[in-house]
Amino acid sequence: MRALVLIAVLAASPACALDLPPQAEDLLDRGRPWVEVKPDADGYSGQIRAAIDIPAAKDAIWAKMLDCSAALRMVPNLKSCRILDRDPMGRWDVREQVSSAAFVPSVRNVYRSDYDKPNSIRFQRTGGDMRVFEGSWRLETRPDGVRVTYEARAAAPFTVPGWIARATLRHDVSTALLALRRETTAQTAPSAAR
Repeated sequence: MRALVLIAVLAASPACALDLPPQAEDLLDRGRPWVEVKPDADGYSGQIRAAIDIPAAKDAIWAKMLDCSAALRMVPNLKSCRILDRDPMGRWDVREQVSSAAFVPSVRNVYRSDYDKPNSIRFQRTGGDMRVFEGSWRLETRPDGVRVTYEARAAAPFTVPGWIARATLRHDVSTALLALRRETTAQTAPSAAR
């Protein structure tokens, strides 16, 4: 169950902003992350949408999102992250992440990320244990920093009751977004958005 979350959290699409519901804007205005998790129509995967506002420079957030060692600090239950292949021009890479949580088998996920630096990351499963893993991250400059949005479809390689998977995803995605904000604001000036 947590394996689904960890891999889904740090792995992006067009640079247009995610259309957020009013309750999301309210949470973001109060400095909290917004996470929505719904079952997918296919019945075995889930749809995740999330956002957080970060008072930091877009380049600093981008660099932290691509840093495998930072992912180990930010993503709950992530045990390893490594780059298997990359474009010399930095337009894409293929990553392997392994997660492990109590009472759940380890999950290995291999995915390709395509980069539109520093605006978006689009990712898609290319191997490993996940049945479904695809989505995007977007970074949108705002007057007080950067809005980071996340959309994904994911399905674990094992059966998990839907309510448990959704609750775990909500918790772990929220935890990872808060960690991304903490990691980037610790190293940059709060109003340094570019």
